[in-house]
Amino acid sequence: MTLLRAGALTVDPPVVLAPMAGITNRAFRRLCREAGAGLYVSEMVTSRALIERNAETLDMVTFGPDESPRSVQLYGVDPYVMGEAVRLLLDEDRCDHIDMNFGCPVPKVTRRGGGSALPWKRDLFRSIVASVVKAADGRVPVTVKMRVGVDSDHITYLDAGQAAAEEGVAWVALHARTASQMYAGRADWDTIARLVEHLAPLGTPVLGNGDIWTAADALRMVETTGCAGVVVGRGCLGRPWLFGQLAQAFAGEPVSPDPDLRHVLATLKRHAELLSIDYGEGKGCRDMRKHMAWYLKGFSVRQQIRHSLSMVFTLSELDDLLSQIDIDQKANSEVLAGPRGRTGGERPPTLPDGWLDSPYVDEMATAELRHAELSVSGG
Repeated sequence: MTLLRAGALTVDPPVVLAPMAGITNRAFRRLCREAGAGLYVSEMVTSRALIERNAETLDMVTFGPDESPRSVQLYGVDPYVMGEAVRLLLDEDRCDHIDMNFGCPVPKVTRRGGGSALPWKRDLFRSIVASVVKAADGRVPVTVKMRVGVDSDHITYLDAGQAAAEEGVAWVALHARTASQMYAGRADWDTIARLVEHLAPLGTPVLGNGDIWTAADALRMVETTGCAGVVVGRGCLGRPWLFGQLAQAFAGEPVSPDPDLRHVLATLKRHAELLSIDYGEGKGCRDMRKHMAWYLKGFSVRQQIRHSLSMVFTLSELDDLLSQIDIDQKANSEVLAGPRGRTGGERPPTLPDGWLDSPYVDEMATAELRHAELSVSGG
């Protein structure tokens, strides 16, 4: 397939690691990068925290010496602040690519009009995209990640995709669910195909996101929708080697089978070690706890050991627990081909009062937006 290009960047294979809060830090990005190739995006960074030089936020945009290209996902609701954040990133040579978050569906973001709620306000969405593209000034490519809409009655992706394309983004990535769907049910890949067709006259590539659990899923998405590449989120949780399988699939090579438990546990341990190097052993092990069930999915491990792993405090304790697992197990491919990570049912999105009354910013919306970034941490 045609290579995915964005300014001076070439993304080959056309695979992007989706930003995930608390997940896509330096340690996890390193594991994914070593397994395959593509573009590996940081956790979501709040623009206001960045320009206020919040220490945690600055650490999130500090990349490893071997990370290239350096990709930052930026969140914000104020065109001026977003532009200033981009200037800071570029003036301090902190990134090679900027992605804008208009897809986050979590209540603490949408309740103030941010994330996947924001594209409903067409004028504000366009202003933010225009401000970021102008601030980037061609020095790095700018992209957008968004959802289909707020809910089935308030669809935004075609208008938002066109506005972003007209303002000069390098590509638009679409998670084929609405905000109200969260991570429930199946992603509607038909929306990706419709956006591909809609943006074709403008020459703006579309990347597809949603329900890519295996390399075969990625190829099927490209074939059925015509998208230029894929964005992988929950499918790689506890499976950084998925990016190697994706690289093989896009190269037309035989795809390696999922690794056996011996390899999985070795990767799990290295993940914990990398986190400990970055954050210290105590915080690194605490951060590792949420990854345990993802790594062990599809394998037989005693419940007592699983529970203890979810409470691990030290690397030596981790070693002891891992030594108690029967490692002579192959992966259950059927289980691994299914959903992982967050699921749950559809629910009405949490929005500011009156948010859906008009697709344009009014005085009430402006008041809510003043507080939008205050409810979101440095990530």
